[in-house]
Amino acid sequence: MNLTEFDLLIVGGGMVGASLAIALKNSDLKIGLIEAQSLKTDSQPSYDDRGIALSYGSQRIFNSMGLWSDVAAFTTAIKHIHVSERGRFGVTRLSAETEQVPALGHVLTARELGHQLNNRLQQQANLTLLCPDQVKALRHNQSQVELTLNSGNICKAKLVVAADGKNSTIRELLGVDAWEQFYEQTAVTANISTDKPHHGWAYERFTETGPMALLPMSDNRCSLVWTVKSGDENNLLSISDKAFIERLQERFGYRAGRFTRVGQRHSHPLTLMQADMPVQDRIVFIGNAAHSLHPIAGQGFNLGLRDVAVLADLIHNQQKDCGDLRLLQAYQQWRQKDQDQVVRTTDRLVKLFSNDISLLGHLRGAGLAITDLMPFAKHGLAQKSMGLGQKQPRLGRGITL
Repeated sequence: MNLTEFDLLIVGGGMVGASLAIALKNSDLKIGLIEAQSLKTDSQPSYDDRGIALSYGSQRIFNSMGLWSDVAAFTTAIKHIHVSERGRFGVTRLSAETEQVPALGHVLTARELGHQLNNRLQQQANLTLLCPDQVKALRHNQSQVELTLNSGNICKAKLVVAADGKNSTIRELLGVDAWEQFYEQTAVTANISTDKPHHGWAYERFTETGPMALLPMSDNRCSLVWTVKSGDENNLLSISDKAFIERLQERFGYRAGRFTRVGQRHSHPLTLMQADMPVQDRIVFIGNAAHSLHPIAGQGFNLGLRDVAVLADLIHNQQKDCGDLRLLQAYQQWRQKDQDQVVRTTDRLVKLFSNDISLLGHLRGAGLAITDLMPFAKHGLAQKSMGLGQKQPRLGRGITL
């Protein structure tokens, strides 16, 4: 058994946990990162071929972390967003040119993003990688946190950041409750090719069973998210590629062209979750451990990255005791409004658009058409989609929101 003391322990080496470690690379803190999977391979479940949509705001955060130069070459720019509803005439279109930004966002695979993050982690001087390993027991008080790992090692820290996902072990060990909304929906995801160039167009198409999204990717591929009623995904996963493409074409239409090829298909049950008390004595929850979103607005990782930016900046300014209660209270004060707003908006969008009520359908179509004709309304929608629609703190050191 070894006893190791750290200033900061991050539990979870996925995209959010890894990003926080990298954001603190220039600090004087001794940091430990605990992850169940090896970070030297692509074996981590969170690093698969799913498309990850990075908002313009997330690009700015990565840029201020010095990470964007590593990631940019593997991304595809979102130049336009087309929002529509199946069977209705209303459409809203957003444009990077209109918003006077280079791109509304960027898309890359989770696997490639994970590869770039892991490369940085391997090189970080103030970071100790504790993996593969898992937390088995936890004790904490007002001065420190003690974690017992499956390996038998014990780690102590002034602050523990739980970035260990929706089914957080730290949340379970602490008995922290979470509010959860079950939608009885499942997302079927895959990469798909079309017979014409996508020219940077992203599509969000609402249907009575949930939203469908196509995000532009490299090699003229698109990342598909197809929401269906839970149980219906089994058929979509088992049918042939040809039958799947035909079914998708019928549901989505031909606006993006003809679908010609589909990659490996996966399914993910969809819920909305928010932890009741994301800040404890010397413990804070971020990313999916604090809030897990339905993909309808594409804000999941982007919301978690904003958690990273605020927490990293506050820690940079208070390195003497990074787990000080005043720091954690300041973090919660800054992040709570943004988190609550995104959770509420996501829940309302799912309930508004995932039904076949005729009157609501007409109102939704009219709303999309009216929004498309009102520049200030489109600007507000674009700002939110870019992760710029909320007031943020004036941060002190290098992490730009």
